Amino acid sequence: MITFGEWLPDQPDLNLKGVKVATNVIPAISGYRSLPSFSAVSNAADNDLRGIFAAKDNQGNASLFAGDSAKLYKFNSSTSNLDSINSGFSLAGNERWRFVQFGTSIIVAGGIGENLQEFTIGTDSAFGNLAGSPPKAEFLAVVRDQVWTANIDEGSGRVPFRTRWSAINNAESWTVGTDQADFQDIPDAGAITGLVGGEYATILLEKAIARASYVGTPLIYQIDRVETSRGCAFSGSVASIGNLVFYLSDDGFYAFDGRSSSPIGAEKINKFFFDDFAIAFSDNMSAAIDPTNQIVVWSYASNESNDGTPNRLLIYNYATQKWSYAHVEADLISPLFTAGYTLDGLDSLASNLDALPSNLDSIIYKGGSFLFGGSKDKKIFSFTGVPLDATIETGEFFLQEGKHGIINRSVPYFKGGEVTMQIGTRDRQDDDVTFSDANSLTDDGFVQHRSQGRYHRVRMNISNKASAPNKDWEFAQGVDVEGQVLGRR
Repeated sequence: MITFGEWLPDQPDLNLKGVKVATNVIPAISGYRSLPSFSAVSNAADNDLRGIFAAKDNQGNASLFAGDSAKLYKFNSSTSNLDSINSGFSLAGNERWRFVQFGTSIIVAGGIGENLQEFTIGTDSAFGNLAGSPPKAEFLAVVRDQVWTANIDEGSGRVPFRTRWSAINNAESWTVGTDQADFQDIPDAGAITGLVGGEYATILLEKAIARASYVGTPLIYQIDRVETSRGCAFSGSVASIGNLVFYLSDDGFYAFDGRSSSPIGAEKINKFFFDDFAIAFSDNMSAAIDPTNQIVVWSYASNESNDGTPNRLLIYNYATQKWSYAHVEADLISPLFTAGYTLDGLDSLASNLDALPSNLDSIIYKGGSFLFGGSKDKKIFSFTGVPLDATIETGEFFLQEGKHGIINRSVPYFKGGEVTMQIGTRDRQDDDVTFSDANSLTDDGFVQHRSQGRYHRVRMNISNKASAPNKDWEFAQGVDVEGQVLGRR
């Protein structure tokens, strides 16, 4: 069996120890899992969404917030509406809302043109200006028991290399020198392009990565430049889980563990990505982590996007260190918690149970479940719909080295859905690959072919069945091929 190994588009086609194409799938240990399609969670906001955030209170109840260029919203699971809970904003250009949870407070920054906003779960009905005269900021994080800002404006203009943090356990106290509230500049490394909290702060800059560790008074935080050979070139590429921070530099994708960065895309997908990436629309990139599937996902605009709308997903399984990609149009992506639905609330999504966008037992309808989502057409979506049609294509191989051959049949290994198979052939490496027609399985479980050439590759097209059983496809593992050698010519 030719096992579907990792997707390696940057490697040569011949004798590839992986696959050449892995589209609309999630990489697994020994093959690929299905990637669910977008399914609408909310009704439309007034404008395209610029940020989504999921929070939980002390009782585990989930709340979902969002913002567009002019308003902040709270999701209403009874109506599926995004209820406006503050307005009058004017986010400039490609500015985004960035949210953090600090205890029961949701704090949000809208760039250097907007005041920090605060909403207390269980108490407030609307966002309001955060007290204490905090700076306006591009980035937010919670570090230990303090709120951090970065790339800020304190009233006299943007200082892109400055960080500033609140007093201990008080997001409404920002007076420098009071209860360890303070600021620090990181010069000579470009602008700050990302900020990640936790026990320490990870500060991503254009030309470096710094770590801020708490040391107490008088210094409060010691900031060390732990990465000086590279930085984060694209602010929308930053995503984190635990101590791992993923980001995109000028030369590819990296994972930072608090001490150093490890390349995760080199000789694998970096070249493919930069060839496909519409860098003029790099500000539209977004990233999210789905811990359930152990994947990091980047949404970006490819060169096929006419208006800069992101139309690709780049997917990295950080447990298996394998990649895939998908053709999905999304304005942005984000981790989500479902807010939960009552049976009456389901009426807002569809006219009857059969018309629901996902099966009734989907996690989308269960409150507090973690899932991966985003926005499109001014709505919040989740990846909980039917699996997307997928394509997996092997690298090239000989039936016998240097000789022509005929592939007579293939045997695909998959679970659920239905499959068609194609054989790609060519006689010379500089010839175009010619694919056979897509043939279906026989009743005996194999696919018949008659494809002749020196170099061969196999393409599996997998989709959902039109009717039960096994309607949705789940997994694709590999393929066997049978053929005969013809000789040299």
